[in-house]
Parts: sequence; structure tokens; C-alpha cells
Amino acid sequence: MIDSQLLEILCCPETHQPVLAAEKSVIDRLNAGIAAGSIRNRAGQTVTEQLDGGLMRQDGKFLYPVRQEIPIMLIDEAIPLALQA
Repeated sequence: MIDSQLLEILCCPETHQPVLAAEKSVIDRLNAGIAAGSIRNRAGQTVTEQLDGGLMRQDGKFLYPVRQEIPIMLIDEAIPLALQA
């Protein structure tokens, strides 16, 4: 779980939109896709490591992975959500 104070200051590194913690259902759906080998990040690489959580950009287009309680706020690591439906 991301600390609420940290969450207040984090934003998308590309658009500077606020980010919010993704719901468990979103993380579960993405983890199922990761296990199946069908999830790619913004750089086009297959995501192989399960997510502990995620921070969704305010517009809902991208999710930044959280692993071991550390948000990975790199543009290329973001997971495009529209393509993962």
C-alpha cells in the first residue's frame, strides 16, 4: 500500500496528471494477463513480473506498476490500459 502522503505528491511523469491507486480488480486482471504473457508496457516489452499494485493516471489510460511497495514511475514502464481490456 502506497503511503497517502506520497500518493498526494506523485504524478504522471509525462503529463503531470495526478495518479490514484488502482482497484484490486484492475491489478488482478493485469496479473492474469501477465501470467498469460499478453501484457506489454509502453515500450512494447512483455511484462513478466507480477504487480503488487498500481498507480493509475487520472485519465485512466496508463497504469504505473508498484512492486515491493515501490512505484515505478517511468514512462516506458507504464502499462497502457486501453490495450489490455
